[in-house]
Amino acid sequence: MSAALIAFAFAAAQPARSERSERSAQSRQSPQDGVGLHVSGRDIVEADGTSFVMRGVSHPYAWKKDQRRSFADIKELGANSVRVVLTSDVGADEVAGVISTCKRHRLICVLENHDTTGYGDTDGAITLDEAADYWTGLKRVLAGQERYVVVNIGNEPYGNSDTSGWAAATSGAIRKLRDAGLKHLIMVDGPNWGQDWSGIMRGNAASVLDSDPLRNIVFSVHMYGAYGTAAKVTDYYDAFRSAGLPLVVGEFGWKHTDGDVDEDTIINEAQSRGIGYLGWSWSGNSGGVEYLDTATGFDPGRLTEWGRRLFNGANGIRATSKEATVYGGSPAD
Repeated sequence: MSAALIAFAFAAAQPARSERSERSAQSRQSPQDGVGLHVSGRDIVEADGTSFVMRGVSHPYAWKKDQRRSFADIKELGANSVRVVLTSDVGADEVAGVISTCKRHRLICVLENHDTTGYGDTDGAITLDEAADYWTGLKRVLAGQERYVVVNIGNEPYGNSDTSGWAAATSGAIRKLRDAGLKHLIMVDGPNWGQDWSGIMRGNAASVLDSDPLRNIVFSVHMYGAYGTAAKVTDYYDAFRSAGLPLVVGEFGWKHTDGDVDEDTIINEAQSRGIGYLGWSWSGNSGGVEYLDTATGFDPGRLTEWGRRLFNGANGIRATSKEATVYGGSPAD
């Protein structure tokens, strides 16, 4: 499997919010305090209030279930998080096993439904509402895991066609999860194959956060060819900082079909600003984007050039990752 095909994109300018709006946004506190991973202003924090900055990589679990050592190998390379690709046919018992494996290896588990990828541009892609049904169907294995699990509702849930519905669809999916009693930190991807080059997510993020009664949402931008210069990267980061809203880079590479990527600025500026990042991807890419593998053949001893940059480079995972305090210095049960 490969990362989602990314269309050519252009960065969109977004007006800064007023100082009053910024102060208001930064002062927000989540009613999730003490429950599990949650947002506080621009930051993700654990139940005990300790800041948690994601440092990890995506693992194509749904397509590569035989690669059982991947979680251990990703942890050994220094990650504190792993973004796990799921599809709607991965059932509750299997998801419970994934969560248990993440916990055994002391990783925060970001679970994502990949079936939404490119909705509107990809035949067979499901809606965010359908993805929400998948998550509510997993309630029995998700409940009680709020300290260990982040729910990424749907991967790249819109392509480039008719993205105007993104905000309403995202808010509706969030409400469905909350109505079902799920209290987890929810990660939402932007439109435009995740790159949000049109500024739809950036412009509507505050209203989407306000639509959540738990105010526990982190916004995920995917950075590929639309982020080929330092200015495009920092402009996007700056917009969320000015708005006082939480942001992670939920996917990025070092190059892609739509152009070069300024991965150094993505990584270095994320570190200086306390923004989490999750590289795409561990291994197993195909269809001409094998260059996005960080490990050749799932072998941690054969990191690619991209893998060496992500894991071992300046401000990379090994140098900046801090294990979640929920693990308390001993393996989780």
